[in-house]
Amino acid sequence: MHIKIIVVTAFIFSTLEVFCQSKLTRNEYVTKYQNIAVDEMKRSGIPASITLAQGILESDNGNSILATVANNHFGVKCHNDWTGKTFYYDDDKPNECFRKYKNVEDSFRDHSDFLTQHSRYDFLFDYKTTDYKSWAQGLKKAGYATNKHYDVLLIKIIEESELHRFDDKNFKPQAISSKNKKSKPGSSETEISINPFNNDVLTYNRIDYVIVKTGDTFESIAEKHEMMVWQLYKYNELPKNAKLITDSRLYLQPKRRNAAIDDKFYTLSEGETMYDVSQKFGIKLKYLYKKNNIEFGTQPEAGTTLSLRKNIKTRTN
Repeated sequence: MHIKIIVVTAFIFSTLEVFCQSKLTRNEYVTKYQNIAVDEMKRSGIPASITLAQGILESDNGNSILATVANNHFGVKCHNDWTGKTFYYDDDKPNECFRKYKNVEDSFRDHSDFLTQHSRYDFLFDYKTTDYKSWAQGLKKAGYATNKHYDVLLIKIIEESELHRFDDKNFKPQAISSKNKKSKPGSSETEISINPFNNDVLTYNRIDYVIVKTGDTFESIAEKHEMMVWQLYKYNELPKNAKLITDSRLYLQPKRRNAAIDDKFYTLSEGETMYDVSQKFGIKLKYLYKKNNIEFGTQPEAGTTLSLRKNIKTRTN
């Protein structure tokens, strides 16, 4: 009995300590996490303004219980595919399971991965990173949150705080010097300097990619661009035993449903595969097959003209 009382008392005091700390303002939140949001935009294609606005709204400027206790800034629930730590909290229903992170950066990264890995959000990546209104409306449409005015709230936050300035490709995150690094009392969280992608990164169809050089490995490219190796396999639709081909294109972000707006059709050359076209134009392979009404896994003949943006009902060749 005495042990239980001690444990409960310790929990109460630790909780009080968290909430007695001064609360972050919205401006402080933006200043603190803008670099991570921009870094995630470069990695995933999600506008930094959207990431910051969602973090502000979902975490009450980083002051919510989920944010302070579980480092969860986006209200991401456990779902069936989560294998990490958990935190139970009353939300839409009593005692719901939420993801718990080691630090805030992990929360931002998992938020990006959550959107890129779930198919119901695929259509969002057809929007430009500067089109924050379409992204906000798309998140509402996809059911990210139950609030009927979710898109309006995000847009209001973005415009009030001018968060759309971070979506500009010319925006450069400011590194935080080591003498200014701070740790939260009682937390392992530290502010870190974010290094944007190196200058060998090219872009097509609003997707960042690199050209494989002699000596490159999945591991070396992942490390250089601060990614996980599995992401390179996933984004490029490759098996884990795949070999890198020198001078080939390797995407650092998920491919899209359609090619760029100016690339509407493409004619297959001799020896060229559907996967080759998928990589050339940054289209997910399943969508390339679907929009051309071709059975997945089959290989059309050379000379076949493929649609890269619109679905076709029947084939003429």
